[in-house]
Amino acid sequence: MSVPRRRRRLPDEVRAAAVRAVLCLSFTLVGVVVATLASYADSWLMTPALMAMGLGVFGTMWCLLEILISRQVAAQRQRAPGSAHPMAGGRAPDPLAARPLPRPGGPQRQPRLPAA
Repeated sequence: MSVPRRRRRLPDEVRAAAVRAVLCLSFTLVGVVVATLASYADSWLMTPALMAMGLGVFGTMWCLLEILISRQVAAQRQRAPGSAHPMAGGRAPDPLAARPLPRPGGPQRQPRLPAA
């Protein structure tokens, strides 16, 4: 029996942007309902409801764009310097790791002679 993997928690700025997008979408949908009911009733409330709905659509698109941008920023923040995968965890380089060989023609160290 396989154990389901836990999903990683979204970064705080992405979660905050998602909450703002859901709130903006819900207010837009309320505006759609109010505008529809006001049009059925031939009410004066239809004009402000349509204007609020237009602003809500603009705000919802803005919030969705904010989600995309904040996800990219969070992915870049977690990216390791030499990794190809954007969500690969970055680690500090090991100070005892092998160093690259010196380039030919570059400064060379002179070997030390043992003390006699």
